[in-house]
Amino acid sequence: MDIDDLEPRKAKPALKDLTTLGVAELKDYIAGLEAEIARARAAITAKEAQKNAAEAFFKKPS
Repeated sequence: MDIDDLEPRKAKPALKDLTTLGVAELKDYIAGLEAEIARARAAITAKEAQKNAAEAFFKKPS
């Protein structure tokens, strides 16, 4: 079981109504989403590094 399985699941946020936004606002919105994706990918990388370090530390010697 993964530790993430124990965390409560969060409801997905409602989709934003894009019909009211202009082109510049849509580009800003996309830039913000891309920044959030990069932040999430960095968090994944950090968590994988922590997991690998823990596995290496607790690995039984041969």
